[in-house]
Amino acid sequence: MSVTGRAWQVWSTTAEVLVTDPAALDEACAIAAERIRLVGDACDRFRADSELSGLRDRAAAGAAVSPVLEYLVAVALDAARATGGLVDPTLGRAMREVGYDRDLRLVQDEDGRPVKAVTTRLPAWRRIRLADGRLTVPDGVELDLGATAKARTADAVADVAAAALGCGVLVNLGGDLATRGPAPAGGWQVTVQDLPGDPACQVSLGSGWGLATSSTRRRTWRRGGETMHHVLDPRTGRPAPPVWRSVSVAAPTAVAANTLTTAAIVDGARALALLQRHGRPARLVDAAGGVLRVCGWPDDRAEAA
Repeated sequence: MSVTGRAWQVWSTTAEVLVTDPAALDEACAIAAERIRLVGDACDRFRADSELSGLRDRAAAGAAVSPVLEYLVAVALDAARATGGLVDPTLGRAMREVGYDRDLRLVQDEDGRPVKAVTTRLPAWRRIRLADGRLTVPDGVELDLGATAKARTADAVADVAAAALGCGVLVNLGGDLATRGPAPAGGWQVTVQDLPGDPACQVSLGSGWGLATSSTRRRTWRRGGETMHHVLDPRTGRPAPPVWRSVSVAAPTAVAANTLTTAAIVDGARALALLQRHGRPARLVDAAGGVLRVCGWPDDRAEAA
């Protein structure tokens, strides 16, 4: 099999599609572009014309939603339940408070305004109601589906492209990877590294895997004299303490892997126990650059799956 691919910019990050049949690349990329468009139309919180933005003033009373948005909210709520709320889709307002209120390329450093902590007695995600195509969100709560929606999009594109084209497919959306269909000889070769100069690991992925990396260093800006990043702790509404530079997890889907990487960043020093409970191969890089591996994550240049 001859692997070929294409990459382009979307959602403040890079989309990449690789296929084992060069003749299928154009169609695979078209499938990816269409799915990315549908998801952006549904839940891009930086677009005033997205469906999610249009619901802000009327979701408290309950509003009909499209099947795409309904499904993406359901995926996000599943992630919240699976992590006991460490991954929380109701952090839209907190994201704005810390300065992540527009496309990351447009976020500017501002040192004049301090960032307030946001706390709630009852996790807001437990108060969301989703049934029969209707969504109810408590007044004052704003949804941010970014992480799980991006990962689920990678899964969906890989699923559809592999089934439609009959070849092996790897989809990478900003570090959320999904592989489907027959893998190339030796597996999909993936370098796991957050930023240049960080410790790197080469792994080989077979078919039917997801791989995700969450980072406290890649998406950063200054606000109120502090360095901010985009992984917020739902218990405080502030960026999670940077115990880990990055966390990578392999799982059957990209959204399952992303859910655990986000939860591990938020859980800080307790992340190792969390990942061991879930039993997924994981690699953590701490603040000093040290690497920890759990649940069978391989040594450098070994196979991950």
